[in-house]
Amino acid sequence: MILDIGFETMPREDLEAIQLRRLQATIERIYYNVPFYRKSLDENNIKPADIQSLDDLKRLPFTTKQNLRDNYPFGMFAVPMDNIVRIHASSGTTGKPTVVGYTARDIKTWSELMARSLAAGGASRGDIIHNAYGYGLFTGGLGVHYGAEKLGASVIPVSGGNTKRQIVLMKDFGPTILTSTPSYALHLAEVAEEVGVSFEDFKFKFGIFGAEPWSESMREELERKLYLVAVDIYGLSEVMGPGVSMECHEAKKGLHIFEDHFIPEIINPETEEVLSYGETGELVFTSITKEAFPVIRYRTRDITSLNPEPCICGRTHVRMNKVSGRSDDMLIIRGVNVFPSQIENVLMEIEGTEPHYQLVVDREDNLDVLTILVEVRENLFSDEVKILQDEERKIRKNIKDYLGISAKVKLVEPKTIARSEGKAIRVIDKRKI
Repeated sequence: MILDIGFETMPREDLEAIQLRRLQATIERIYYNVPFYRKSLDENNIKPADIQSLDDLKRLPFTTKQNLRDNYPFGMFAVPMDNIVRIHASSGTTGKPTVVGYTARDIKTWSELMARSLAAGGASRGDIIHNAYGYGLFTGGLGVHYGAEKLGASVIPVSGGNTKRQIVLMKDFGPTILTSTPSYALHLAEVAEEVGVSFEDFKFKFGIFGAEPWSESMREELERKLYLVAVDIYGLSEVMGPGVSMECHEAKKGLHIFEDHFIPEIINPETEEVLSYGETGELVFTSITKEAFPVIRYRTRDITSLNPEPCICGRTHVRMNKVSGRSDDMLIIRGVNVFPSQIENVLMEIEGTEPHYQLVVDREDNLDVLTILVEVRENLFSDEVKILQDEERKIRKNIKDYLGISAKVKLVEPKTIARSEGKAIRVIDKRKI
């Protein structure tokens, strides 16, 4: 496939004309097809005809993850269910997932954007892509998969896990592009070393890593241990999935946002004021081509800034800097969104636990490890060791069943977790990212 990247290099004036036309069409559709948006716009005295310029975007109300939860599961869809061909979901704070839908055209658009992302990251038709992102309700695996096929590359749908087997496949199949979370990529390198294999002997040229925050120091480590060029990819299921923005392998200085499909803004998370280019704040997205699940001014909670300067690769779309943090308390553990309140909900269903807990996140062997410290009642802690072990095992199982992540659990005596006069310190993140 020969990709048409004309949108990525067009002058700003031409791009903004396309954005306005697509924005107006999107506002028209959501007003008449999504009750939530119709009510929201009416409450702000806005009609679709009022959107006459891109500057009018700031008049529109924000959309939050809570709004999506309140309309669970399909209340935010803008098309009938018989037009929905795919459903993905990500976790939310209440245990209910955030549900997103796709029409056939949405899947085609997503595939094209992922193909453009992979191409920006160094992939081409002749490459073999070892796709170690998770498949399933998580958008990562299938997003890369469809993009690779659209690009015309060969894709190995290996998903996550079975690490030693993956090393064998890398040796036998000779893939040239690695796609995974950065922490899992480092784990692959460690396991390869354990079995006496070096990534230097493999054929990888580029690694496209995302789904969790990672730093420039981790890039250096990835490139040193995996003998490839490491580039960053960004996305979130609420906006589309992976492929909302992508780092180019030529510059590796910020991620190009595909502005022909998504309009980015940076706001002050406290005042909701729109900030200028270069200022750091919360990233907000408006999708302008999604049919099934369009979002208007969606607050991602990711903290970054935007750079409008053209890149040496020739792309003219604005670039977002690497995400430096979040404006809420969400953790990303091995690509899975986890909120302390989710953990709390599980813990509070276990008899004998106290409402005092702490989450300790660290990296061991380059993989995220979550340890949950939980206070238990005095009478339980004084019981036999076997009873405590059974309780720990029960909590681990419930966390796995409800949230889909593995965690270590340590039961501690009452009043051993530090109290705070202000907000409780629920999370200690020891990862250096």
